[in-house]
Amino acid sequence: MRLPVGLSDFRELIKGNYIFADKTHLIRDIIDDGAKIILITRPRRFGKTLNLSML
Repeated sequence: MRLPVGLSDFRELIKGNYIFADKTHLIRDIIDDGAKIILITRPRRFGKTLNLSML
């Protein structure tokens, strides 16, 4: 198993047998919120693209 340094696509993580643990609960919060539009304000390199690719 490898660490996903620099990857931003969840599909690549799964297919590439990488280690990944999402401890942010962002996905659960997005699903539970039910809003049509969501603004995600996080700094660079904080997994915005990766989290959205998991949806």
